[in-house]
Amino acid sequence: MKDEILCNFWRCYLQKSKQAYCATPVSYASKALPISDGSTDVDSEPERISLYGLSSFSESDGDLLTESSFGYVSSIDKASAKETTSVCSGSVDGSSYLLKRKKGNLRMSMPMTLSFCYMALLWLREPMTLSDLLRFVIDGHIPYLNAFQYFPEEMKLYGVDLKIFRVQSWPVYEDVHKKISELAAFLDLPRFPAITDSCFLHPNILCMKYQMEANLPDELHNWTCRVIKKINVGEIDFLTLDPVNRSARKVKYDVLAAALIVVVLKLLFLLDDRYEWLHASFAGERNQKNKEGCLWFDFKKWYMIIKKTMDVKQKKLDEERARYLWKCEKPLFYSDREKSVVLKKRQMVVDLQRQFGVLSGLVQVAEKQSPSSFQLNWAEENTNGDCFHGHSLEGILQEKGNSLTTMNTAYWLCTVKLCNEKLCGHLTHYKEPDFPQSYQFVLSLFSFLLRVPVSLIHEEVCLIEHKLFKTKLQRK
Repeated sequence: MKDEILCNFWRCYLQKSKQAYCATPVSYASKALPISDGSTDVDSEPERISLYGLSSFSESDGDLLTESSFGYVSSIDKASAKETTSVCSGSVDGSSYLLKRKKGNLRMSMPMTLSFCYMALLWLREPMTLSDLLRFVIDGHIPYLNAFQYFPEEMKLYGVDLKIFRVQSWPVYEDVHKKISELAAFLDLPRFPAITDSCFLHPNILCMKYQMEANLPDELHNWTCRVIKKINVGEIDFLTLDPVNRSARKVKYDVLAAALIVVVLKLLFLLDDRYEWLHASFAGERNQKNKEGCLWFDFKKWYMIIKKTMDVKQKKLDEERARYLWKCEKPLFYSDREKSVVLKKRQMVVDLQRQFGVLSGLVQVAEKQSPSSFQLNWAEENTNGDCFHGHSLEGILQEKGNSLTTMNTAYWLCTVKLCNEKLCGHLTHYKEPDFPQSYQFVLSLFSFLLRVPVSLIHEEVCLIEHKLFKTKLQRK
C-alpha cells in the first residue's frame, strides 16, 4: 500500500515536471522544435504547472559538484554526445545535474526523496513522525548516504550519475518539512486524510508518547490535553495537511507535542531556576517520610537521572558519528580505467584499518539494533526508583471548585512579541543566556529526543504561549 501511494506521487511528479508521462519530456524539449500555440498536449497541461518555489535543498547544493569536478568531462555538450553513444556515460539528463541550480528547478535530490517518503506516510497516517524518519536515516536504518551501493546489479551507475547520489551531509528537519508542503502544492494534491484524535499524529497521543519517553508523571497528560483543547490545536482542520490552503501554517506534529509538554511544565513548575527547586526540596522531604505511599514528583531527582542518562546516550551518539565512514564500503569508480586503481586504494584502507584495530585493541562495534520509536525506556517495575511515571503531582496542585489548578499563579513568557516571519525568517530569537537553566535543560531533552535544533522547539513554545495567553497580551 505504501509503495503504491509513493509510486503514484512519483508518477504525478514526473508528469507535472514534464520529465515523463507527457508528449514532450523536458529533457528532449531543448532539442526539439518549438511547439506552436495550437498544439494539443493533454498530458502535460503546461498552464497548470507551476514551479511554486520547488527549488532544490540548500544543503544539497554542495554535494553535487560542478562540471569542472570531472577531469574527463570537458563540457556539457561533450557529455551529452557521449550519453547518446555509450550507456556507460550515464543517464540522458545526468549531465544537467552538473550545472548550477536555478531557483524553481525541479531536479530530484536525496533530501527530496525523504519528502516523498514522508508525504506517503502522512497520506496513510502511519505511526511515524518526520523526526523518526530522519533519525532512522542518521542511524543507518534507511539508506541515504552512499545509497547507490544498495542498488541491484542491473541499476549500476555510470558517469555523471555517480555524483547525483554522493550526499555528504545529513538531512535537515526544517528543509525536508518545508519541501513536503511545497511538493504537495506543486502536485496539486487534494486535502490529505483527516488527522483525528485516534491518529498517532494527534497531539494527545504524541504528547503521551513523549511524556513516557521523557520519564514524566502520567498525571501530566491531563494538563497537556487541557492546553490542547484550550488553544484548539487538536482540531481536524488545524492538523490535516491541505495543499490548496497555502496560507495555513503547516504543522510539525512532533515539535508541537514537545512544545506542549514544555508549556505545561512551565505552568506547573515555572522553570525559573527557583520555584521548581523549592518544590523539589519539599517533595524530597515528604517522600523520605512517606516511602510506602504514592511518591510526589521530585524535579531535582528527575533532573539528575535524566541528565545522567542523556549524557551517556549523547556520548555514545557522538562516538558513533566520529567513527562513521563517509566513504562507502562498495568501491566507487567513474570509469573502467579507474576501477583497478580505486580497488587497490580501497583494499589498502581496509588493511590499514584492520591492523590499527589489532594494535590499538579497539573493541568491535556492537551489532546495529533494530529501529525503535523510543530512544529512552523506563520500566515502572524497576527497584532503582528511576521511573517517575506513577509519581503524583500532589503538592504542586490545589483544588479550586470541582477542578485542580496550579499552586503558583505566576508565569513568564519566552517573548512578549513575535517577529514577522516573512521579514525576519523566523518568529523569535533563542539565546541561551536569556533563559533559565531549567528551561534550557527541558528544551535540550526534547531536542535530543527529536534530533532537532533547540530553537525550533523554543519557537513552537512561543507560538503556544501567545495562543494560550492571547487575551492578556491583547490587553497589554
